[in-house]
Amino acid sequence: MNLGSMKISFGRSKDSRVTAPMISWPLILSVMGFMAILIAVQAVIVDALENNIGLMVIGLMSYLVFVCLILTGIIWLVWRQVIGIRLREIARSAQKVAAGDFSVQIPIDPKKSKLNEIDVLVKDFNMMVDDLNSNEMLKSDFISNASHEIKTPLSVIRSYTKALKDNVYSENEKGNYIDTIVKATERLNKIVTDILRLSKLENQQSPLGKKKYQLSEQLRKCSLEFMDKWQAKNIDFDIDVEDVVVDYDDSLMEIVWNNLLSNAIKYTNQGGEIKVSSEVVGGKVSISVYNSGDGMDKVTRRRVFEKFYQGDTSHASEGNGLGLALVKRIMDLVNGKIFVDSAPGKGATFTVVLDTEN
Repeated sequence: MNLGSMKISFGRSKDSRVTAPMISWPLILSVMGFMAILIAVQAVIVDALENNIGLMVIGLMSYLVFVCLILTGIIWLVWRQVIGIRLREIARSAQKVAAGDFSVQIPIDPKKSKLNEIDVLVKDFNMMVDDLNSNEMLKSDFISNASHEIKTPLSVIRSYTKALKDNVYSENEKGNYIDTIVKATERLNKIVTDILRLSKLENQQSPLGKKKYQLSEQLRKCSLEFMDKWQAKNIDFDIDVEDVVVDYDDSLMEIVWNNLLSNAIKYTNQGGEIKVSSEVVGGKVSISVYNSGDGMDKVTRRRVFEKFYQGDTSHASEGNGLGLALVKRIMDLVNGKIFVDSAPGKGATFTVVLDTEN
């Protein structure tokens, strides 16, 4: 161990939010005034008994015991009124949170313009409980939505499988029944895969596997993989992207482009238009995916990145509402940005902003 390089700091960094002392100046001045009175009384005792040393010693010892009791009482009262009550309130609230009650809030005087350490602790506690409550609600919604999404294809599989088992079909319908079961299993598989993938991304702890690669090549490759789908809908597909090198996890970015392209194709009507373009400005590259579909209203734009949310229910059977949630999570992980610009009847443009490799 190199002791010469060891640095020991006895200072403490002050929280900038703490703008008031723990004990107020009026209280400190009151205690000092009371101490002055005690000292004055001591002087009176000494003056009165200066001719009788033995009695003076007894008197001063008795007075010292009295003063110690008084000071102990003062310290206890100050602790109880200034700190103890609030700490016990925090402890009781923490017990309720530990028991699963995330609605707990410790009141702070709204008229109080300056906060001491306890006030800041209470404020942080309330914020923590708010976050826990939000997470619990999201968790409940996630479980509810996931259960609903999984239940739908399972019901289809169960119904059609039972029909096949009971021979409740004509010979011409058998193939359709089997195709329906296959489609339902594929949808179920996609739901489970997306849920697991999203869960893995949300709990991402290890560093991402970044590498330098040509973004334009990746965008063209992803677009070609969807060729059958956009040709089947007779979509006018145009891609115009600049050659630029980026430093990201290419497998994660592929998920982003695949979901944006899949969404664009899903919501573009027959004979519509999709345009993929990019622009490099000042160390940033903006990639836009435009589709000429029906567009989104204000509510849909605000919620489009939520898990399981599908603004246009007419396409619900073609997805599960997790694609854009995956895209948003990946953007958060790589410190990228994603925006949506849309209006009813005017299509939609999703824009991703990334750093370029200079």
